[in-house]
Amino acid sequence: MQNTDSLRQYSISKILLIWFAAALPMPILAFWVAPLLALGTGLNLGITIWALMILGMTWQFVLSVLLLRADSRVERHSNWSSRLWLQSPQDPRTGKPRLRLLWWVLLGIVGTALIEQTSLADLLAAPLLWLAPWLALVPAPDLAELARPEFVGAWWLIPMALVSCLFNYVLGEELLFRGVLLPRMRGAFGCWDWVANAVLFGAYHLIRPLSILSIVLSTMLWTLPASRYRCAWFALIPHAIEGVFVLVMVVGLVMGALV
Repeated sequence: MQNTDSLRQYSISKILLIWFAAALPMPILAFWVAPLLALGTGLNLGITIWALMILGMTWQFVLSVLLLRADSRVERHSNWSSRLWLQSPQDPRTGKPRLRLLWWVLLGIVGTALIEQTSLADLLAAPLLWLAPWLALVPAPDLAELARPEFVGAWWLIPMALVSCLFNYVLGEELLFRGVLLPRMRGAFGCWDWVANAVLFGAYHLIRPLSILSIVLSTMLWTLPASRYRCAWFALIPHAIEGVFVLVMVVGLVMGALV
């Protein structure tokens, strides 16, 4: 089994620095740059925010490549699948691949839906609203706001959605948080690396502050098996399910089914 001994382990300070580099551009782009750009160009604000979020996730891809390149000398004896944990689940006792462990993916999919798409999400947001009532005023970007007659027949939204999904669920967020960070957090957080990764991923969603606690909780369903079995597919698959719904929504929007 390829374990974390062959991978460079990051310090807490480096992990936090990487988090800041990935997370801080997103609210700046969404809440400051996008409104100014939309006002100056006449572009739809929702489309502008979406485009800038894609730009932010593209930066995460670049950041991931830079980190992996810097680590390549230390990790030269491992292959890319093991470096990114893009491998079959590894039995922690024997070190042998065990595909049947992938049943955890179903738990991640169902659990995420129950946590983020039910009233439980509102219950988890309540403590944040109690601590900071002003968070209710933060506008949460929502693709459903684009369901307008002006976008019926706007077929260019479909390739935009495909690019967005690519960098959101594969080359951006997942590559950075589960491909780069999680395999290199054991040295700093020990057996609680999966919790730390989920907290960082939840806190990264600064443009949706009231969703942070529900995202942390649902992400733990991904990162626990990913960390235990050294397999990023436990996070990538359930996260990518969201992309399917995004694509369906955009197709419905363009065809006029949502107007």
